Amino acid sequence: MASLDDLKTMLGLATDDTSQDSVLALILKNTDLQLRFKLALDTGKEVPDELSYIPIEVAVRRYNRLKNEGMTSYSQEGESITFNSNDFDDFQADIDDWRKRHSHGILTTVDPFYRKRGD
Repeated sequence: MASLDDLKTMLGLATDDTSQDSVLALILKNTDLQLRFKLALDTGKEVPDELSYIPIEVAVRRYNRLKNEGMTSYSQEGESITFNSNDFDDFQADIDDWRKRHSHGILTTVDPFYRKRGD
């Protein structure tokens, strides 16, 4: 999981400033959980190293959107910001590629002795 210090660095916050640590930790935790779900990882499995950049990038987006949750766009005094409806949209191709490379497919079996009623 991405570290709190890494997130603070990306946001330009001092690493010794602990005033927002609880919010930042929650953002990191939820982002990690959502990515693990999207990757269909079993409980206890960590986000793979090759995708470890995603949680920190999404966490930055979520932090920057604080107090604007649910909005698709925001304008004030000539400044306009548009938010993605899903923070993971920009990374979906990477997620799909990873899942394709690491899926083992689905095994389907056929019972040769199965008979429908009435046969």
